Amino acid sequence: MLKRILRRARPLASILAITMGAALIGGCPAPAETGTLQFHANGEGFIRQGFVSRDGWALTFDHVYITLGNIVAYQASPPYDAEKGGHVQAEVRINLPGTHIVDLAEGGEDALPILVGEAKDVPVGHYNAISWKVIKATEGPARGYSLVIIGKAEREGETISFTIRFEEERQYTGGEFIGEERKGILHEGGTADLEMTFHFDHLFGDGELPPEDELNVGAAGFEMFAALAEDGVVDIVVADLGTEDYRKLKGIFDHLAHVGEGHVYAESL
Repeated sequence: MLKRILRRARPLASILAITMGAALIGGCPAPAETGTLQFHANGEGFIRQGFVSRDGWALTFDHVYITLGNIVAYQASPPYDAEKGGHVQAEVRINLPGTHIVDLAEGGEDALPILVGEAKDVPVGHYNAISWKVIKATEGPARGYSLVIIGKAEREGETISFTIRFEEERQYTGGEFIGEERKGILHEGGTADLEMTFHFDHLFGDGELPPEDELNVGAAGFEMFAALAEDGVVDIVVADLGTEDYRKLKGIFDHLAHVGEGHVYAESL
C-alpha cells in the first residue's frame, strides 16, 4: 500500500517542481530594484545673486526663461565623452516627458537648483550621462524664443534695463556631472538627481577674473548690448544684430550649457 502511495506521490511532486520552476524562470520574476530620478536646471549664483561682467557692468536678473525638452538620462557604457560627441551608448534610458519652461532666476539668492521634473520607479544604477534640447517656447512670456534674459545693468551711475532674446535651438549631450559631489547614483528606494547647468559668465564674462583670462576673451561682455540702449532700455533679438556680433553669440550659445563644470556636446537643431 505504501509503495502505491509513493508511486502516486512522485509524479505529483515532479509536476509541482516543474510548475514552480517555470514560475520562477518566466512567470514571476523577482521585482526589479527601483528609485526616483530627479532632473534639475541651474543658472548658478551668477543668475540668482548677480555678478559683474568682464567690462564692468553690474548685472542683476529678474527672469531668465529657458525652454527644455527631450530630456533623457542614461546609464552610459562606455562613459560618454563630450569632447568626441556622438550618441550615447546605453541600455538604460529614462525620458522625462514634455516641454518645460524654466525661470532660472526663480527664488532667492541662496535658492537651490530648480526641479524640472522627476521619474519614479526607474531602475537603480549610475546615471552618468544626460541629453536635452533647448527649444523655442510655444507659450508664456518666452513664446517664440528659446532663451529670454531680463534684468538690469549698472555702471558708473548709469542704469540700463535689458531684455535679450535668443532664437537659437540646440541639442546638448553631457557625461557625468562634475562638481563638489557626484550625481546620478540611484539606490533602491532612494532618490538621485541630475543637473542641466547654464554658465552665464560665458556670455557676459566675469569681472573678478583678469581680462586676459580665457573665459573673458571668449565672452561677449555687456557693452555690446549697452551700446544699443535707447532711453536706458535694451530690448533686442540676438538674430537681429550685425553679422559679426550674431556669429559670436551663436558660438557662445554652444558653450552655455554644462553638467556642473563638465562640458557638453552641442548640435544645432
